[in-house]
Amino acid sequence: MASGSNLLETVSVTMRFGGLTALDDVTYTIKEREVRGIIGPNGAGKTTLFNVITGELQPTSGKIFLRGEEITHLTPHIICQKGLSRTFQLTFIFPEMTVYESIWVGVNSRAKRPWNPVTLAHHVADLSQKTQEICHLVGLKEKMNELASNLSYGDQKILEIGMAISTQPSVLLLDEPTQGVSPKETDNILEVVERLSKKMTIILIEHSMDVVLRLCHIITVLNEGRVIAEGSPDEISKNEEVQRIYLGEIS
Repeated sequence: MASGSNLLETVSVTMRFGGLTALDDVTYTIKEREVRGIIGPNGAGKTTLFNVITGELQPTSGKIFLRGEEITHLTPHIICQKGLSRTFQLTFIFPEMTVYESIWVGVNSRAKRPWNPVTLAHHVADLSQKTQEICHLVGLKEKMNELASNLSYGDQKILEIGMAISTQPSVLLLDEPTQGVSPKETDNILEVVERLSKKMTIILIEHSMDVVLRLCHIITVLNEGRVIAEGSPDEISKNEEVQRIYLGEIS
């Protein structure tokens, strides 16, 4: 049974693909408004963990809880409705839609549609206001009418974050949000994530230790599908096993 004080919890989650164990008895808890980093070398199981949490994959064993409710066997759509949203390592956007249209789709999906024609105009205005607020929150209000395909790669990453939060999540999962972008674009993305961290819980996979140390309250380290360390950024940066397995790999 999950603890009522935990927002998100995995309990002994194992994921096997044939003879390969991608996740091995992974247990951890996330608190409200926490920014959690998930780090580890390539093949450590980081993205597999995200896929299991969001219902893209069904774990071989173990359980996942959101606000004390088990979500282990729910579909990604239902899990999203319950307040958990994500971005992907390879950016997923609608290239032929504008920034505004891309975010409006998510806002509209969560809205209750009025049956009374009298209130329809207010409903449409409310959707527009919420869409513009998200555009402003992620720093894309001046680019609302631009096609997603015309944005820089960094802005496309930010747009994907905007699309993810348009469903009003309480937990946002970011899969390598700064991968492949310039230092300036990285700073822009981190500023967005820092703003969002005041409104929701964030879990992010990152290879950049600078990013993780700047953003995260707690860091979980995976290696070969197992949690090998967990602690504050200072504790993790001084952990000898982490230095040997992870930090040494990217130095």
